[in-house]
Amino acid sequence: MTGQSQQPIVTDQHPPQVPAAYHQNDEIDLRELFKALWDGKLTIVLATMFCTVLAVTYALTTQEWWSSTAKIAEPQSQDMAAYQKLVKQFQPLFDIYQEDGTILVSKDLDNLIDTKVLFKRFIDAFDSVDNKRDFLDTSREFQSFKAKLQGNASTSVDEERRQLYSEWFDKINADATDKSPLSPYELTLQSTTKENSYALLQEYIQVTQSKAQNDALNNLQTIIDTKHNELVQQKRILESQARNRLEVEAERAKYALNIATAAEVDKPIQSYNDKEIFSIDLGTKALAAKVTALESVKNLSVIEPRLQQIDAKLDMLNTLKIDRNIQFQTFRFLENVEQPISRDKPKRALIAVLGTLLGGMLGVAIVLVRFAFRREDDESM
Repeated sequence: MTGQSQQPIVTDQHPPQVPAAYHQNDEIDLRELFKALWDGKLTIVLATMFCTVLAVTYALTTQEWWSSTAKIAEPQSQDMAAYQKLVKQFQPLFDIYQEDGTILVSKDLDNLIDTKVLFKRFIDAFDSVDNKRDFLDTSREFQSFKAKLQGNASTSVDEERRQLYSEWFDKINADATDKSPLSPYELTLQSTTKENSYALLQEYIQVTQSKAQNDALNNLQTIIDTKHNELVQQKRILESQARNRLEVEAERAKYALNIATAAEVDKPIQSYNDKEIFSIDLGTKALAAKVTALESVKNLSVIEPRLQQIDAKLDMLNTLKIDRNIQFQTFRFLENVEQPISRDKPKRALIAVLGTLLGGMLGVAIVLVRFAFRREDDESM
């Protein structure tokens, strides 16, 4: 056994046979995919047409909304001339006239004619929820929407009414065009037709302007009434002080007269005692005349000169009146109200295009799903 050469072990040089199933490519052949899409072209067309018809129907039947706009800015002096003249005629009532003839000009009325303040009040009135509610309650168009509210199982009529008001409040806006303090504002009102939008915005601007004017005049009236009450109180205080001073002077003169009579001082004498409470320097005749004069004083401004200034201001108040028929503007138009050219919504062309795209995508998806299921069935066989 040892003398024989050992034969090498021969092994199979070829790898084992792999079943053909393992060589199958799991990737989808693009030619098969395009063929499936071509075969399902009718499905794609029908789905596209169906979605397009739905989109166009929705675009044609849904509620239209149009927005009218206007751009306004702070008023100029010429817009406020009549109101400023009205306010300034009350200026002397607030100025202080000093004894040396100088006048301290009051600034109490400056805020009333400040164009920035008046413009801000107009914007606040335009954005006021209460003002919007009052205006909508007079609008026939809004009332037609309100009349359709019926409520349902989940919401009551009151809840739907509050929601309706909230939606319409958002359709009336005043927005600054930039962030600067003197920024113009764009006024917008949205409605169901361009005619209604135009008419409602014009009407609401007029209503707001009228309210802003009335508020300005009411503020002036309030300040004038306050000043009138202040002057009346000052007059009462000064008159009381004058009467007390008059009574005290009369009593002093009487006591001095009695003392002078007892001292038999009939004629004025020279005295060097200025600290005497009951001075008898004038003599009995002059003191008697002084007592008579003090007791006969009727015009208290003789004792208190400041009463003359107060009486003059009160007389002015009786003659000056606030003219509520004056015309003035608390804003100026940069761009007046114009009818809108295009609707806000629905965007019919966009809706139709999106509907068509959605339909095409839906049709393709249906065809691809069918193709995928059919391919799995073929592979399993």
